[in-house]
Amino acid sequence: MIATHLYQRFLTNMLTMGVCLLVCLPATFAQDGWTPLIPQKGLKGWKQLGGQATYVNDGGTIVGTTVVNTPNSFLATEKTYGDFILEGEVKFDDTNTGIQFRSLSNTDYQNGRVHGYQMELDPSGRKWSGGIYDEGRRGWLYPVELAPEGRDALALGQWNTFRIEAIGSVIRTWINDIPTAHLIDEMTAEGFIALQVHSVGAEEGGKTIYWKNLRIKTENLEQRPWDDLFVANLVPNTLSEQEKAQGWELLFDGESTEGWRGVGKESFPSSGWKVEDGALKVEPSDGSESQNGGDIVTMGSYSSFEFQVDFKLTEGANSGIKYFITESYGTTGSAIGLEYQILDDERHPDAKLGTDGNRTLASLYDLIPASAGKPAKKPGEWQHARIVVSGEWAADWPNHLYKEKAPDRLVGTSVEHWLNNQKVLEYVRGNQAFHALVMRSKYAEWEGFGNWQEGHILLQDHGDEVHYRSIKVRKR
Repeated sequence: MIATHLYQRFLTNMLTMGVCLLVCLPATFAQDGWTPLIPQKGLKGWKQLGGQATYVNDGGTIVGTTVVNTPNSFLATEKTYGDFILEGEVKFDDTNTGIQFRSLSNTDYQNGRVHGYQMELDPSGRKWSGGIYDEGRRGWLYPVELAPEGRDALALGQWNTFRIEAIGSVIRTWINDIPTAHLIDEMTAEGFIALQVHSVGAEEGGKTIYWKNLRIKTENLEQRPWDDLFVANLVPNTLSEQEKAQGWELLFDGESTEGWRGVGKESFPSSGWKVEDGALKVEPSDGSESQNGGDIVTMGSYSSFEFQVDFKLTEGANSGIKYFITESYGTTGSAIGLEYQILDDERHPDAKLGTDGNRTLASLYDLIPASAGKPAKKPGEWQHARIVVSGEWAADWPNHLYKEKAPDRLVGTSVEHWLNNQKVLEYVRGNQAFHALVMRSKYAEWEGFGNWQEGHILLQDHGDEVHYRSIKVRKR
């Protein structure tokens, strides 16, 4: 009897535990707020768009397989999502793929072509997995070159965790809990999520990508703590909370010219420049250098700093961003300083002058050319320029000018030019190589050119219509 009673109690306890597992676990899951996106069988809740790559559900793991001679394929959720946090795992070897989010497929856009944000999954040597690409629309928005710590986050051929936060205009990504992108953008607020199988050549057919444990949360969203990634903010003339925390200052708010003055003047030019449609516009004249409104400079001066600005060229236009500006030379034309060239390379004759293309867009004017593969856009499109200056200027400068007495010490400062979020050149200001470049350039006649501890930042009037906005700076 006792044995029978104990056995009945055991069965009762097991049944109770079973009921709890059936009832309590879903309740706990609901409290967490996560919803799984992959069913145990089939592909209910998903639909295929684009090409004819194959997708199957293998016990809760979606397997995508490449097929030759077909466009990019997308397995998309039937439901759309606005603000969310998406997590999951992915595994692939040597074929490009990605995860679409806030994406669209409308008949009135390129016959239904899938377009929108994509977290890139990149097997190539550039290692841009986790970056944000705008599929079928604007191209790269956040290449992982901007987040170098994240370039080695992905392990090919192994399961990798990923996380995408899309909350308001703030979009952030992680691979294996390493931050890989921080974007601010307002173009698309809601859309589907999709798993991409990329189009491939004949030799790449039959390659597989695996996704599992996909889950999404759409309520009570909590962002992860801020990291120190560079923030690519595409909302004009604004600073995000993270940018403010990183020390960025807005030098133009889309309305006021406060913080700027004419070169050699105490106030902003009364003509030649105007604020129009949220941008500082250089008004066209006859193409002469600084003979209309003249150049404008920041009120403040900078030594180690980071500067960024959006610019838009008109056809055949010429302008420039100069830094470490000194007004002591007293020139009649543009003020003298190091220059990030702003130019329509195809139409302006200056692009063919100089040496090895060192007067083209994003070059250090007349000194160092930007890389040949620079991601330039056409006149009429907004582009992004960034200048990064780091390192400690020698305290006894210029007493040991061009003499690197200590190999482990930087003479001068390290400078980078970026165009549309890709680095296109770098150099060390003040070393022997820099001096040699100056001596063979148009600046050879200017004593001590480029060798100032600090200076103003300048936007150039070259007589052509050019627009500037989202002007920001931070001291390093």
